[in-house]
Amino acid sequence: MRAIFVQIKCEMGQAYRVAQEAVDRIEQLSEIYSTSGQYDLLGKFYLEPEQDTGKFVTERIQTLPGVADTYTLITFNAFSAAGA
Repeated sequence: MRAIFVQIKCEMGQAYRVAQEAVDRIEQLSEIYSTSGQYDLLGKFYLEPEQDTGKFVTERIQTLPGVADTYTLITFNAFSAAGA
């Protein structure tokens, strides 16, 4: 599994609704946070190695009702205090 992070800009007043829709509909979602700044939400998703990231974002996230824009961050390595 590999992690991607997607920042989500929502239509005005829709952030909580979009977050709940993501929780209910997207099984690859690990966590979703409300954030300050240019984007309203930050989602962490785990994809299979062969899964197409662009297709996942455009078909699963951008089509959620209330999503206005997304910005995707691809990750390479995870670091932790335990040294993993």
